[in-house]
Amino acid sequence: MNAPESPRAIVPPLSRRAESLGTENAFVVLAEVNALVRGGADVVSFCIGQPDFPTPPHVQDAAVRAIRSGRHGYTPSAGIDELRAAAARDMGSRRGLDIAPEDVVVGAGAKPFIAYTIASTTDHGAGDEVVYPVPGFPIYESQILANGAVPVPVFLRESRDFAFDPAELEAAITPRTRLVILNTPHNPTGGILRTADLDAIAAILARHPRIWIYADEIYSRLAYDGKFESIASRPGLLERTVISDGASKTWAMTGWRIGYCANRALAPVFTRWITNTDSCASQISQWAAVEAIDGPQDAADAMRARFLERRDLIVGLLDRVPGISCRTPGGAFYAWPNVSEACRLTGCADSEAFRRRLLHEAGVAVLADIHFGRRVPGDGQHIRFSYAASNEAIVEGVRRVDAFVRRHARG
Repeated sequence: MNAPESPRAIVPPLSRRAESLGTENAFVVLAEVNALVRGGADVVSFCIGQPDFPTPPHVQDAAVRAIRSGRHGYTPSAGIDELRAAAARDMGSRRGLDIAPEDVVVGAGAKPFIAYTIASTTDHGAGDEVVYPVPGFPIYESQILANGAVPVPVFLRESRDFAFDPAELEAAITPRTRLVILNTPHNPTGGILRTADLDAIAAILARHPRIWIYADEIYSRLAYDGKFESIASRPGLLERTVISDGASKTWAMTGWRIGYCANRALAPVFTRWITNTDSCASQISQWAAVEAIDGPQDAADAMRARFLERRDLIVGLLDRVPGISCRTPGGAFYAWPNVSEACRLTGCADSEAFRRRLLHEAGVAVLADIHFGRRVPGDGQHIRFSYAASNEAIVEGVRRVDAFVRRHARG
């Protein structure tokens, strides 16, 4: 006699918010790359945006001291006083601003503050609009939608070295605009907002005093052409700008998960968000970050110098590949070459098809422009290289791209 069948488990439906939540495609592609490597494939990867250097030894030692001295418990949700003070000094001195420790909130990375800012400045389902850069960090649009706001893109154009036309920003602002997101130096293009750009943006925002600004400046120490400048340094904008920075990129601390932001009015609100979500950032990581900020900067300076060297190397090599042209990025560690002609030469329909063929036929992992939002009208096809990779990897990876294009070029 057959045993009766067990009733099929029924999974209740998910919310529309959960179903529509976006992701960060760098991690999706990285999982694909890792699966290929586990299967024996030889892949040169440029897909993930994190320093390939170890965290400086003195920062590691500070974490060990924190562990050995029993610093294992919760901290205040806003972070330990020592880190809030160190971050306030560091952010303020590099931007020419007076930032008080009580204006600073520490989080488990800088990324949560994107969501906290959108949730704190827009109301779900009310039609509130958020202006954000495209191409851009994919979590911007994901969190705008998840928080029930309306995403309004402003396009970064190759002809402007991947800054946007201030006139397009002004045209994008409506009575429903609640927040403008700025990112400099920029992921994925490596573009920076220069003095004239920031002055023009500030003049526009001065005419709209009810709009908040989220200044994503996580790459602030990786600006190569001239001194880094922040929109918050413009008259009247500090009070309504959330300055976001952190330890991940500067000190090769991505996995330590320490970010921080500064805004006097929103600091208590962000603190409550952290109490509701993470409780606090890791105490051990916070003490390591204090040492990163206040300790010797030799390692951070050396990493910056290496990234600048790599930038010049990869741009020079990419410009020699048939059908590829690459603007010199002003900051971060990303190159954003135009591959429109390379797609045509190799019979690829678009940058995503080109990316997939590079991975599976040439053993080179990059990201496509569609991983960072809709394509910019009239700007062609692009891919992203993270040059947080050794010189040897850069030379070999671009050699493979060159060989792929030449091998499949249709003339």
